[in-house]
Amino acid sequence: MEEVILGYYGLFLFIIITLSIWESVWKAIALWKSAKKEDLIWFICIFILNTAGILPILYIYFFSEKKENSKEQEPKDILKNKINKKR
Repeated sequence: MEEVILGYYGLFLFIIITLSIWESVWKAIALWKSAKKEDLIWFICIFILNTAGILPILYIYFFSEKKENSKEQEPKDILKNKINKKR
């Protein structure tokens, strides 16, 4: 009986460690992207809430995408515009 309990304890410990690493990786990426885009609300939510990587993954793939109609331009686009104006 004790061997069964120890087996479950080992499995539980493995799952907790794996889940912690999973959450940490996704959280680090999402925090970096939200800080880079200056999304303070997203940064705070991702930093405080532990959602097993779900909230960071949603932010990375759905909410951090650049909007097409955004007035912000990439640095390379700004450079291209300046070169084209000189011609």
